[in-house]
Amino acid sequence: MTNHWVDFKNTDVFLIMGSNPASNHPVSFKWIMEAVEKRGAKIICVDPRFTQSAAKAHLYAPLRSGTDIAFLGGMIKYILDNKLYFEEYIKHYTNATFLVNPALRLPGDNKGVFSGLVNGKYEKDTWSYQTDANGVIRKDPTMKDKNCVFQLLKKHYARYTPELVSRITGTPEDKLIEVYKLYGSTGKPNKAGVELYAMGWTQHTVGAQNIRTMAIIQLLLGNMGIAGGGVAALRGESNVQGSTDYALLFHILPGYMGIPTGSMPTLSAYNDKRTPKTKEKNSLNWWKNFPKYSSSFLRAMYGENVRPEEAYAMIPKIDDGANYSWLNLFDQMYKEKFTGFFAWGMNPACSGAHSNKVRQALSKLDWMVNVNLFDNETGSFWRGPGMDPAKIKTEVFMLPCAASIEKEGSITNSGRVMQWRYKAVNPVGDALPDGDIMSEIFLKVKALYEKKGGPHKDAITKMPWPYGKMVGKHFHYDPHMVAREINGYFLVDKKLENPTKKGEFKEFKKGDLVPSFAWLQDDGSTCSGNWLYCNSISDKGNLAMRRGQADATGLGLYPEWAWSWPVNRRIIYNGASVDPSGNPWDPTRAVIKWNGEKWVGDVPDGVGNPGSGRPPFIMKPDGVAHLFGPGMADGPFPEHYEPLECPIEGNLLSPQKNNPVVKRFDKPGVGSDLDVYSNVTSCDPRYPFICSTYRVSEHWQTGVLTRWCPWLAEMQPGMFVEIGEELAKEKGIVSGDRCIVSSARGEVECSAIVTPRFKPFTVDGNPIHQIGIPWHFGWITTKDRVYNPGDKKAEVFTHGDSANLLVPTIGDPNTMIPESKAFMANVMKKGGK
Repeated sequence: MTNHWVDFKNTDVFLIMGSNPASNHPVSFKWIMEAVEKRGAKIICVDPRFTQSAAKAHLYAPLRSGTDIAFLGGMIKYILDNKLYFEEYIKHYTNATFLVNPALRLPGDNKGVFSGLVNGKYEKDTWSYQTDANGVIRKDPTMKDKNCVFQLLKKHYARYTPELVSRITGTPEDKLIEVYKLYGSTGKPNKAGVELYAMGWTQHTVGAQNIRTMAIIQLLLGNMGIAGGGVAALRGESNVQGSTDYALLFHILPGYMGIPTGSMPTLSAYNDKRTPKTKEKNSLNWWKNFPKYSSSFLRAMYGENVRPEEAYAMIPKIDDGANYSWLNLFDQMYKEKFTGFFAWGMNPACSGAHSNKVRQALSKLDWMVNVNLFDNETGSFWRGPGMDPAKIKTEVFMLPCAASIEKEGSITNSGRVMQWRYKAVNPVGDALPDGDIMSEIFLKVKALYEKKGGPHKDAITKMPWPYGKMVGKHFHYDPHMVAREINGYFLVDKKLENPTKKGEFKEFKKGDLVPSFAWLQDDGSTCSGNWLYCNSISDKGNLAMRRGQADATGLGLYPEWAWSWPVNRRIIYNGASVDPSGNPWDPTRAVIKWNGEKWVGDVPDGVGNPGSGRPPFIMKPDGVAHLFGPGMADGPFPEHYEPLECPIEGNLLSPQKNNPVVKRFDKPGVGSDLDVYSNVTSCDPRYPFICSTYRVSEHWQTGVLTRWCPWLAEMQPGMFVEIGEELAKEKGIVSGDRCIVSSARGEVECSAIVTPRFKPFTVDGNPIHQIGIPWHFGWITTKDRVYNPGDKKAEVFTHGDSANLLVPTIGDPNTMIPESKAFMANVMKKGGK
């Protein structure tokens, strides 16, 4: 996320699409309302349902779930046709002027797909740029060449007319134009617009391209790098940003360094593959420092026990092209490719798509360790609905862990702000902090390797663990020691030239903290567990503990409140907030400005001196933001494709109905017998309605922490299905009726809630209904969470089961996130037809 939540107060126009912050991120909405009250800001809400956010909006537009790219593609066309784009910004700060390979074919000329599609995967030869004899990208500053990115963008979205977009999305044409006009008004230096998205955009087979489309709009309007701008990712919990920074996902190492693969056998080969090169003379190309970050990370892993080259040989590699994401993991588990499984702070038996498959997969393990505060549907899957414990071999171990208030450490929130949380009370019973549990497991495994040996012995035995001390029989983990290693320190005495002041040198002693990632070295003389967090610990202490409230700019940057990566910068790419001469586009909201000697305001983002010609998007090899994005798996420009399960026979935009490179699990040799879909090639009358999962304010995630709270369960006591008044009348359902919601994967019993918030869409002249279900519930319902069917006094707090019983095993080809926001289902009164 480029900006942060407090920055919402600087916005002129909000586009809430793919999220519902009034309900699910109420603290963020505080700053939205401040902008409305003090700046006169306008709120646009686009959603299939008239949400709590829609109730606060100045302009609401309904949208059929899964058609966001069509809606936003129409906005791109409107901005281009009406010249609402910020021309100077896109000429200098994007690849709009770059010339593309003339062999590229766009979907409009190529049966709905881009050139290069072979056997369900794109070969990207034609997605390249034209270069001169020296390898420099050819450009057309006038942006008139038919092969320049700007003209290709215009050509691609020329098909997205208001009339066609309305037929696809179900949004009335007049509402489309109202939205386009209002948001398009931010394409001026003195205006700022921000988009707020969450799972409503990501959980689609085109999820990554949903966000890409909005990024294109923000670049066209000059809304990136400025106060009040950006594309805001509203996270589902307080440390999602932190978890991704530290490589929760399989394809990266901490700090977003690409994972090593089998074709990179040495550290040199790894660095060469992962370090981008550029011929653009003015580009800073910050990733050129990759070898410094990889070497320092390896030193943080193994200290001085081995050289970085040896450490690299010890860390795991993945097979080239392998995908170890969630859907694939549980697919392989179902196929008995796993022996054991740690479910750490998660409840996949409820949170995973196609929960029936997930639960069956758990039954094929030899052992499982469930680390959580309470029993949950994952730890007790063996006694859940449809399970016969006598036939399940899985041995389950429950390790109770501490809640957030029972341990200390840092979290990193949506705005990249690293904040330290303090321990309030001790854990209850046998519960331990996660760090203590992990430490004890590692130290026991290490002792076994030292005693008995085993595969890759050195990878374990040579790894130091200086993160705490023994207290009695237990190892007590110290997060302060980990925070110091994450920041990094010098391993030898070193004299270095200041990377920001040529000719100035500084001497460091062994053990000195590294001041910032600019000082990290590639020769093994520094360590850092995550280069992005280098600078979070300093001679002044742990900066995440700060609570200063000074705000010199008045923009809400609060530079002394905690710490933000990178180097306490609050708005990344802030070099785009000034023109090429160094003058703020909007002096009243200057993120940075030149005082004659240096940049003041926010920490400048790799910005050269005024007039230096250095482009501001320093993490891109060519230094500019990408309207044309050849790195995507499914196209350099976003294209509308229907959800895998959809309510219409074809794609009204092209002959290609669904995303052509999506991985389907119902193909021979892929997936399992449980992976079934409906409404793919033609409409299935058994499942006529669009269904989407969503959240409510009163519960959190799968409800493991909230379903046991009577004051929350009283307000939201169980699984429900929200149905529009028109559909309810058609089905003979009234609020309170017990209903069955079903899909091709399973069914769940719900209470009906009939509201006017869902209205039927008119899609290509036909009425289409949508329903919604929350995903917070599971079958464990009793207060004490102990299985005792004879206990008539056990207090039932909530009822129902997981919404994910209905969701298909299908994912976005870039991220493999499941398509939970647009699948086909049916609803009927229990006992009815």
